[in-house]
Amino acid sequence: MDQRDPQPPTQTRVWPGSAYPLGATYDGTGTNFALFSEVAHRVELCLFDEAGTETRVDLTERDAFVWHGYLPHIGPGQRYGYRVHGPYEPENGHRCNPSKLLLDPYAKAVDGDIDWAQACFSYTWGEEDSFNDEDSAPHMSKSVVISPYFDWDNDRHPRTPYNDTVIYEAHVKGLTKTHPAIPEDMRGTYAAVAHPVMIEHYKKHGITAIELMPVHQFVHDSHLADRGQRNYWGYNTIGFFAPHNDYAAARTPGQQVQEFKAMVKALHAEGLEVILDVVYNHTAEGNQLGPTLSFRGIDNANYYRLVDEDKKHYYDTTGTGNTLLMRSPNVLQLIMDSLRYWVTEMHVDGFRFDLASSLARQFHEVDRLSAFFDLVHQDPVVSQVKLIAEPWDIGHDGYNVGGFPPLWTEWNGKYRDTVRDYWRGEPATLAEFASRLTGSADLYEDDGRRPYASINFVTAHDGFTMHDLVSYNEKHNDANGEGGNDGESHNSSWNCGVEGETDDLEVVALREQQKRNFLTTLFLSQGVPMLLHGDELGRTQQGNNNVYAQDNELAWIDWERAKDFEVLSDFTARLSRLRHEHPVFRRRRHFQGRVVKGTEIQDIGWFTPAGDWMSDDDWDSGFAKSVTVFLNGDGIREPDLRGERIVDDSFFLLFNGHFEPIEFTLPDLGAGERWEVAIDTAAPMLDDAESRSVKTGEPIEVDARSVLVLQRVF
Repeated sequence: MDQRDPQPPTQTRVWPGSAYPLGATYDGTGTNFALFSEVAHRVELCLFDEAGTETRVDLTERDAFVWHGYLPHIGPGQRYGYRVHGPYEPENGHRCNPSKLLLDPYAKAVDGDIDWAQACFSYTWGEEDSFNDEDSAPHMSKSVVISPYFDWDNDRHPRTPYNDTVIYEAHVKGLTKTHPAIPEDMRGTYAAVAHPVMIEHYKKHGITAIELMPVHQFVHDSHLADRGQRNYWGYNTIGFFAPHNDYAAARTPGQQVQEFKAMVKALHAEGLEVILDVVYNHTAEGNQLGPTLSFRGIDNANYYRLVDEDKKHYYDTTGTGNTLLMRSPNVLQLIMDSLRYWVTEMHVDGFRFDLASSLARQFHEVDRLSAFFDLVHQDPVVSQVKLIAEPWDIGHDGYNVGGFPPLWTEWNGKYRDTVRDYWRGEPATLAEFASRLTGSADLYEDDGRRPYASINFVTAHDGFTMHDLVSYNEKHNDANGEGGNDGESHNSSWNCGVEGETDDLEVVALREQQKRNFLTTLFLSQGVPMLLHGDELGRTQQGNNNVYAQDNELAWIDWERAKDFEVLSDFTARLSRLRHEHPVFRRRRHFQGRVVKGTEIQDIGWFTPAGDWMSDDDWDSGFAKSVTVFLNGDGIREPDLRGERIVDDSFFLLFNGHFEPIEFTLPDLGAGERWEVAIDTAAPMLDDAESRSVKTGEPIEVDARSVLVLQRVF
């Protein structure tokens, strides 16, 4: 089917303009518009005034399949969209439909929401093979021309080294929506993320980087809207250049860009980096039954992976209905242009790539040599920021922890699983626990990556919070309205004896101790610790491990409730300070297990509670749950930034994962005679530790399910 609607008359002046850059570019006197579509035979630019009246302008210039034109006197705040005329042949992969207003893939801002009317779809509901020509413009969001000008003053990227980095995974809205010290009209916005009270909170806990869950313009899925819910997490992108409009305190179209920049500038001024969780693997248009919002109506076959033998259907490795076509030069250009834009124009410091294995599927397999990796590695801008992969997708062989190339770091899912299993008492986890604690050399060392290639985490947005991890054995997702069929069923959690909230003081005490065990392990492991927002404040989702649609108090941080968890907050801050003050916990190179020159002491040592070196039999013992780790402060081989040798205090870490107290004896290594308690997860307050110290060769009791950290005194 080929649609050739006549052009409505217009008095708007159009100059030829330029095919580059793509998108709407304001230069101070007018705006250049450029849109790629190989399949189109006509493209209309649609301008909307404040009353919603539409004016259509033909873009008659075309170079290298880019349709373009320059409109003088069109400036910031102008709302616009496109109508693309071309073939509607789903069986051949083409879905052009000029009755559908389309968002600009390069739009820097988006105004309004999509209301999911029938007009947003190119077929009539219930008749998949039909063609629907209702005008979608009254029901669609609009792209917005923005001003590119902003006073960055002396803003600079903090460029915190990976090994000094502490990441805080946060949701723009959920982080501050209930904070009483933030003005009510500012809560839940970009401005609130950089409010002084929040900056104070980050710095108290030693945070160096805020990793924001998706802020690219996203869509609230139609099935959620039908249930009265919203896409809270935001993994449903429709605009890869536009900051999500609902997170802006400013409501003027386009002002979300200025507010986002102001947030970044304020955080940078305090030495805090901004990392974005980005979703370049799919879009919000779904499968063949999804709406026509942008890419589908512009050039479906160029943007999406289609089933080779049936181009009506989409090849999906993301579980969302579609996957972007990673062997298309135009998709690769879109992604690289987006990444560069967020670094150069928005000043962000890095990216966490959602379902990154999908980005590596140039054909079918996950390929370290794919074009996407080539482009990233060669790019002088993108290659210099933090690049973090979520190293899996749902496709064949999609789990690739440890499989990404040098330059990349990874969310270490094996770290999460192993640490959870160790502290809940699963058998045969001690050897792998030791590997995860020391930087997962088994995953990263072979290809030259350092310990900081491992982004260590115990909890993340997807799953239980830390409070719920120690309070629930089963997910409780009734609020999602999906009959409990959503969310992971295998959480490696342990409720400490009672399911859900309880007044049993012994259970409550054990849960708090388990949280401290998780946090101590996280902050003192080699690699980069990532803390889920609110875990330091006892945040609960009441056992819901999939709050993707819960844009409400269930998912937001409850800052009033957080007052009951000041001990946990202070303990987390103390752990972070200990890590910051002692480079032995944040080495840039893997342990070698070698004797340090001039001594007989290795850089790391592993001992039984009795003080004997761990044997193969000790490691292979499935029931073993306790170990002493010696970290030699004189055994740090890498120099500091000025080339000087790094020397630190030495530490013993005494892990007791057993359900009863165990008597430990410190081995006499000649590394020190007296050791002072720095951290005791069984006694969280500093005063509780009572400046305890122990000599080598003396017994010291370590409480059940606890960690004791001992620092050399002399």
